[in-house]
Amino acid sequence: MSFEEPLSKTQRKRDMESLQDLGTALSQLSPERIRELKLPEGLERALLEVKTFKSHGAVRRQMQYIGKLMREVDPAPLQAYLDRLQGRSREATAQLHLAEHWRDRMLESVDAVDDFAARYREADRQQLRQLSLGAQRERELQKPPRQFRALFRAISQILEAAASPGTETSDTETDADAP
Repeated sequence: MSFEEPLSKTQRKRDMESLQDLGTALSQLSPERIRELKLPEGLERALLEVKTFKSHGAVRRQMQYIGKLMREVDPAPLQAYLDRLQGRSREATAQLHLAEHWRDRMLESVDAVDDFAARYREADRQQLRQLSLGAQRERELQKPPRQFRALFRAISQILEAAASPGTETSDTETDADAP
């Protein structure tokens, strides 16, 4: 027989505070991102309501309530999602490198836009083509890299949408296309 040692009161308190901290981080997200997470209805509503409170005491009480509701959900995927948004995870780093890879390919040849659009159906082929051509012109004329940055942002948004929870991910990079 194995007996599990009960958690100390201090450890339980640390666990609850970490859930409350996670709830605080989630409450900082935009309402669209909160809805994307497909949280239980009560938790989602509490996270959206805390944005409307002005009083420090009301916010503190609401955050404690959110911490209580967080006990009912698995915090690991939520923490992974926040880490990815903040660029702290391996997946976020890989996504950044993938966006850079695609941007560089599109700067070399506009035909890469077609490859990207075939792989990521939500991509706006015309917009990417215009940004790619604009970035190539900027490079030739040695102008500030506005189109270059806009191209990177557009690619990153498409990759993020493809990787976000609740959406189907597109085909992954093949070994031949890997940077």
